[in-house]
Amino acid sequence: MKTFKAYERANGDIGIRNHLLIIPTVICSNQVCNRIVQMVPEAVAITHQHGCSQIGADKDRTFEVLAGTGKNPNVGAVIIISLGCEVVDPIALAEEIRKTGKPVEVFDIQSVGGSVKAIQYGVELAKRLKADLDRQERVDVPLSKLKVGVKCGGSDATSGLASNPALGVAADRLIDDGGTIVIGETTEIIGAEHVLAERCVTPEIKDKLYYIVDRFEKEVDRMGADMRGGNPSPGNIAGGLSTIEEKSLGCISKCGTSPIRGVIEYAEEIPETGLYFMDSPGNDIECVSGMAAGGAHIVCFTTGRGTPTGAAVIPVIKITGNGKMFAHMEDNMDVDVSQILSGTASIDASGDVIWKEIQEVAEGKLTKAEILGHQEFSINRIGPSL
Repeated sequence: MKTFKAYERANGDIGIRNHLLIIPTVICSNQVCNRIVQMVPEAVAITHQHGCSQIGADKDRTFEVLAGTGKNPNVGAVIIISLGCEVVDPIALAEEIRKTGKPVEVFDIQSVGGSVKAIQYGVELAKRLKADLDRQERVDVPLSKLKVGVKCGGSDATSGLASNPALGVAADRLIDDGGTIVIGETTEIIGAEHVLAERCVTPEIKDKLYYIVDRFEKEVDRMGADMRGGNPSPGNIAGGLSTIEEKSLGCISKCGTSPIRGVIEYAEEIPETGLYFMDSPGNDIECVSGMAAGGAHIVCFTTGRGTPTGAAVIPVIKITGNGKMFAHMEDNMDVDVSQILSGTASIDASGDVIWKEIQEVAEGKLTKAEILGHQEFSINRIGPSL
């Protein structure tokens, strides 16, 4: 069995990073969380705009994404900071994350006595938990435990011709070794959903794939909106993509050729082994945040136009088939597969380069986004605020 070095978790999961995560349950806690991270820079805070004035499925979505991010196996310990009067229940959130066996501390700003005291208290907790995490060491774990998300953004004509198919080769390599791939972006399979549907392993999974596309299209109709101008985006069009169908056919190649074993909801836990589709928006940060909440260890992100986007608790590997953009934005790019278009490298060979990069990042190599401190986080919403 192929192995690599990672952190073992109490529940049998493996982590490729060992983050101390600070979770505000509500926007009102953001500043306290940010100040704690300023004083304990090794910690990561997922500040957001939500947690109060939400009801029903929208409130549940916020809870699920915060809980899933805390449960992500790249997180070694968690501090939850509440204001004390919001709709997201901090105790229930802590209990959900503790199911993984990792240490979780929780307190609220009102009970501690205001922002200054909350920052002081949080810093003491963070330093203690971080010291415990620093004593943990990587051990050999099966490569089959690795879960990788595949995503594209800022696409141009080179994406569907080079970077996406090369990433698809790497995706197949991981699945051949018993690992897991998750693809998302429901908005960006429209016009090509029938191609993915034929790869679903059961009629029920095929029906669910068609259902989530239909659900999205009906929501757009309900709003009286038109996708054109938003997808493909102005940048996509400037990069040579003319229609959503053209974009989608290039987009789906990044997940390889394996059968689709399931269709899961946004931020739902990603099963082990094989290829899965997660219902998610095309919005880069919301999509990647959903994959992280579902338990992905890494996201491989192809781009032709270029983007600096990273993520809070998972490394994001930037891959491009646009050689000019790679040279222009080298600070943000990790892998250049433009040799496919120049005829000096095959898609398979370039896929192997990406596969090697995935394994190196899994063992601790920092991505460009990590080096630059990109820790973007955003929750895809369902309903309006009250």
